[in-house]
Amino acid sequence: MKRIFIVLLLLSLQSVLAQEPVDTAVIAKLKDEGLNRSQVMEIASMLTDVYGPRLTGSKQLLRANEWTKSQFEKWGLKNARLEAWSPFGKGWELKRYSLTARTPFTTFPVMSFPKAWSEGKRGKGEVIFLDVKDEDDFKKYKGKLRGKFVMISDYEPPKFNDKPIAKRHDAESLLGLANATIAAPSKERFQLSPEALKRQQLNYLRMQFLFDEKPLAVLDLTYRGTAGSIALSNASMPVAPGQNWRDRPRPYRTKDGTVLTQISLNPEHYGRLYRLLQKNIKVELELDMEVETYDANECFNTIAEIEGTDLKDEIVMLGAHLDSWHSGTGATDNGAGSSIMMEAVRLLKAIGVQPRRTIRIALWSGEEQGLLGSAAYVRKHFGNTPDYLAVSDEGKGDDTLRVTRDYEKFSGYFNVDNGGGHIRGIYLQQNSECRPIFRAWLEPFKEWNATTVSLSNTGGTDHLSFDAIGLPGFQFIQDPMEYGTWTHHSNMDTYERFVEEDMKHNAIIVASFVYHAAMRDEKLPRKPLKAKLAVVP
Repeated sequence: MKRIFIVLLLLSLQSVLAQEPVDTAVIAKLKDEGLNRSQVMEIASMLTDVYGPRLTGSKQLLRANEWTKSQFEKWGLKNARLEAWSPFGKGWELKRYSLTARTPFTTFPVMSFPKAWSEGKRGKGEVIFLDVKDEDDFKKYKGKLRGKFVMISDYEPPKFNDKPIAKRHDAESLLGLANATIAAPSKERFQLSPEALKRQQLNYLRMQFLFDEKPLAVLDLTYRGTAGSIALSNASMPVAPGQNWRDRPRPYRTKDGTVLTQISLNPEHYGRLYRLLQKNIKVELELDMEVETYDANECFNTIAEIEGTDLKDEIVMLGAHLDSWHSGTGATDNGAGSSIMMEAVRLLKAIGVQPRRTIRIALWSGEEQGLLGSAAYVRKHFGNTPDYLAVSDEGKGDDTLRVTRDYEKFSGYFNVDNGGGHIRGIYLQQNSECRPIFRAWLEPFKEWNATTVSLSNTGGTDHLSFDAIGLPGFQFIQDPMEYGTWTHHSNMDTYERFVEEDMKHNAIIVASFVYHAAMRDEKLPRKPLKAKLAVVP
């Protein structure tokens, strides 16, 4: 009986796959071009070595925008343009940086990196540790921090790590993704414990105290430090507990000189300074940090198209965020995704496809600050709710989804933003009707172990801007490699972390998905909407 069930299941799966056309001739051409004449590594080198890092609002990001536009034009894409969005704030670039420690016994450089939008500083000062356990502890430091380097992170020696930094998906992890089900939303996920609320309040008071006292610089322990990596993002601001996300102060929207200089250290160097202070040994630091700031209220997404034929008014999109953080060169986050998407459209042009629907590529900016570029694009072209990105949360936002006339002409969006690791499949974002379609499209890539279709949601990147208003938006499943352990938001995020074969394969898989979405008789299925639709001009 069990054998009969398995046979019937396989026959059923074959029937489903047979119903979804797969153009093996086009895939063969994509593989030939993508494996034998690939440009993906040269694209990746240009985006990282030449135009990295690409902090949102920076001149370097704008140069990357302009270069990507010129490449699209060179390859013959249509309507290549820089599409503006606003408001952002100010640009920030680190021009020079060093931090040196001196004790009565020795002098040594400190492995560290300043946080974005920190004020540039030059000067020497004593190091102190801000030991605050409750509100009364602030009194003993009042008036004593100016001109000092203030350490604020509690420190414990890192535990020995006997696990590999890099890994790929194995059969067990892929099976777990394939078997994922829709989890019921937790009503308690946004409720903090009394202890957590107390910590949040103390953190707010500490940051406000530091902004008031104006030390020379604030030193903290990198939130993830492995094998020389320093992970960081932007300078922190005082955020009151419970303050609405949209109303929180942003360092890139402040006046010059109003953001504390904030520096993250790796565990070994932070630990050394901490232990020296515990021994009552005086430590002095010398900082030489030059930054440039300028108006960057307007930022840009790079957009280009392969024009469709009989269904050219309908759109299939692919994209990745072009912006990065500033300590590395923005390789795995997300020069990888941008390079893969650029190579995917180059492959399609190189083999001369004539898609039915228009294929549109977008390289977003402002992703690292909260999906700003893709969210602005979706608002402009497709629609939004008054409480944007809340349409899918029960009990939140307006129950009316205000959309443009192009909303119904949209088929789907495909995104890469989990590093450069090999694509092993795709997340359905709970869009179960796409499962048989994507299984059929992955079938030609089973030799590359790219076969997994997961019902799971995955978050944190630009497909959410589409998914939030009911448009099909998908992220590919990738091998984690060193992304979450070493490179993500770190100074180690450089060209050397790319794996050429993975990058080539990924571009081919993405190109195939986009092509088949553009050639279907019907647009991709959509999840049921919880909101009412209202078309607006």
